[in-house]
Parts: sequence; C-alpha cells; structure tokens
Amino acid sequence: MSERRTLTTGRVVFLVVAAAAPMAAMIGNVPLALIRGNGAGLPAAYAISAVVLLCFSVGFAAISQQVYSTGAFYTYIGLALGKPPGVAAAYVAVVAYTSLACGLSGAFGYFTHLVFADSGIDIPWYVFTAAAVVIVAFLGFRNADLSAKVLGTLMVLEFAFLTVFNVLVVSDKGTAAVPLESFTPTQVLSGSLGIAMMFAFSSFIGFESAALYGEETKDPRRSIPRATFIAVTLIAVFYVLTSWIIVGAAGGVDAPVLAQTELGNLLFTLAQQYGGTVLYDGTAVLLCTSVLASYLAVHNAASRYLFALGRERVLPVRLGRIHPRHSSPHIGSVTASVVAAVSLTAFAVTGADPYLIYAAGAIGLGTLGVIALQAAAALSVVVFFIGHPDRSLWRTGIAPGIGFAGFMTGLVLAGTHYSILTGSDSAIVNAIPVVLILAAILGVLVALRIRRADPKTYEGIAAAYMRQ
Repeated sequence: MSERRTLTTGRVVFLVVAAAAPMAAMIGNVPLALIRGNGAGLPAAYAISAVVLLCFSVGFAAISQQVYSTGAFYTYIGLALGKPPGVAAAYVAVVAYTSLACGLSGAFGYFTHLVFADSGIDIPWYVFTAAAVVIVAFLGFRNADLSAKVLGTLMVLEFAFLTVFNVLVVSDKGTAAVPLESFTPTQVLSGSLGIAMMFAFSSFIGFESAALYGEETKDPRRSIPRATFIAVTLIAVFYVLTSWIIVGAAGGVDAPVLAQTELGNLLFTLAQQYGGTVLYDGTAVLLCTSVLASYLAVHNAASRYLFALGRERVLPVRLGRIHPRHSSPHIGSVTASVVAAVSLTAFAVTGADPYLIYAAGAIGLGTLGVIALQAAAALSVVVFFIGHPDRSLWRTGIAPGIGFAGFMTGLVLAGTHYSILTGSDSAIVNAIPVVLILAAILGVLVALRIRRADPKTYEGIAAAYMRQ
C-alpha cells in the first residue's frame, strides 16, 4: 500500500491508543482485577506489565528498522521462525482480530443500550451494534488517515474525562488518593499477582498494531518504533496512575470490598461520588465511544492482515487489492464488516446474551490470540538477529527476551484462567480457545501445501521491505 503514505507518527499513536481503549479497560478490567487479583496492589501489576511491554518495544524498534510490512508480526515470525509458523501466526492473527472486532461491536451495542435505557429509551442492543458495523465499515473502507482523525478526537475526550476524574479525587482526598500501600511488597504479592497481571496485559491489547501501518506511513523506519514507544509509555503511565487513583478513591486497601459490591459499576459510582451527574453521564457516553474507537482500530488491523495474506496468496488473492482512490485494503475491510454483520445477525436471532456470551466469548478469544501473537513476535526478534551485523545484547537479546517471558506468562495465565478473563461461566464460551489451535494447524497445512504445489508463491510468503 505504498502508493499513498499519509500517516504520521502522531496519527499512528492515535490508532494504537484507540485500539487499547483506555476508558473501557479501566471500567471493565479494574474491578475484576481488584477482586480476583492482588487487590490494592493492582497499580504495581500494571507497572510490571508496562516494563515487559517496553522491553519488547526495544526489540520491536530494532526489527522494525530492518523490516516493515502490512503483515507486521506475521512477517517477523515468518522471516525468523520459518514460513509455516509464520502462516500459522497469520491465521491466528486473522481469527483474533476479527473476533475482537465482532466482540467489540457487541459490547458497544450492549453498553449503548444501557446508557439509553438509563434515560428511559429502550432500543434493542443489536440496533446499536448494527449502527456501529455500518460506521466502522464506512471508515474502514477509506484510508487509515481518516480513521486516525476520528480516533484522535475520541482518544482526547477519553483522556480528558479520566484526567478530570483523577484531579477531582486528588483534590478531595489529597495524598490518600495515591496510597503508598499499593506498591509495598506485602500488598503487591497479596492475592494473585498473576491474575492481576493477566488483566493488565489484556488492557494493553492493541499496542502491537502500530506495525500494521508500516506501508501507509511516511517514514516507517522512524515513525513505527517511535509511535510504539510513545503509545506504550502513554498508556502505561495513564493505566498505572488511574488504577492507583481508583484504588485510593475506593478506599485504599479496602478497594476490593467496594469493587465486589459495584463490579462493572465501580468507576461510574466513583464518578458520581467525586464529579456528580455531569462526570457520571460523560463517563457513560465515553465508555461507548471508547468501545467504538477500539472496534474501529481493531477492524483496521484485521483488514490489513487479510490484505497481507491475500497479497501473498495465502488467502484469496482478491483480499490483496487496494482501493485505487483511497489506497485502503477495501476488500479486507468489507470482508471483516461482513463477518461482523453475520455474527451480529446470528446472535441477535438466537437471543444470546450480548455481553456474557457474544462479547465475552469473542473478546476473550481475540485477547488470547493476540497475546500468543505477541509472544511469538518477541521470540522472532531474538532469533532474527542471531548472526545479524546489527545484533545488540540488550536491544535484540535481553530486552525482547524479557518481553517473550512476560508474554508467555500472560498467555499461560490467560489460558489457565480463561473463565476469569471472559467473566463467563458458559462452557461454550470457555471452549472457544480451541479455535486458535485449529487456526494455527490450518495455517501450517496451508503453508506446506503451497510449498509443495507452488514453490514460487511459497517464496513470497512473509515478504517484506528490508533495509538495504
């Protein structure tokens, strides 16, 4: 998609931060992490996870200066670990991002329905989800520059409202708003630090998407690693500080007690307490726009993986076309929109719960898949630079190695505590991760078939723009 490079570093940052959905992460993950994780030590779990991500980002910066492609992590894995593992990763990525997109569309419908119902307007959730699918289909069909402008506006509003909340709590409680107990060894290691880190890692999902925009960025070798560092640092500081202030606002070490009572309403209750009706209403509206922004960013990611695989003939070649005017992966975007529309129709007709079944199952599956992709990409950085002239002990060895260990820990935790991650007791929902294993196996089989039947196409798999 190099015909039209329109993205700057700042706009890639908007795309990445929007995918992480800071408002939705704070509302959805913090209460469960307080209850089932390490309680008031949660801010430390976010800090530890941030260190892991920043270490990975060091290695990511090194490899992205050597290689860039719309295939992103799939390309890195294919180059370093071999084409069959690369195609397996690509299939997992397509399933993960498409699943995340579908789940987020359902979550948007669910939360928007609640906001309207609170005002006395009862509109079915699937009407709002259908509207979201149409909006995202329109924006996704056009180039990423338009999406970045929309997401930038929504992101600024999210940060503004949560910053106002933070300031109000600190003004009211003083130093008690940031209880030092949150970072004491006793509190950090209380309960389950592992489960707290699992929720922390899941809150960062989306940071890896910067690599997908390499071919649409004016200066990818500088902009992509820089955007990743800026986005991860921005999200990390925000998550640590806001989760810390939420703990302080909710009673310090007693915060899990209030979280147990309020569950998903925790941040709304605190917003009402410290900011009144205006902050409460604003938080409710921005939760919906946060989920919509994340849906758009994840949809764009899915579109670009479909494009990369179509271009390299791992999926139908039509997916590898770009729009002549918008220079967007429009066929991939339409495909992702059709999948979302079909899944919406299926769940609406069957009457399945839009949150506990539709959103929880799809988002849980996508989260697990993306963490697996991150782990494989971290390992790929280490392997890629073995024997490479630009190899550095820290940048291409130790730092990505720490990232790999952290992601593998997150993957094991998410896999073994999957029902906690999804918040669902449904046997069907919690059996869904098998789909990722099947996708990986299918990817390997497809790669081996192409190697046997079409060696020339096989050589083009995991193609990339390499530094000369």
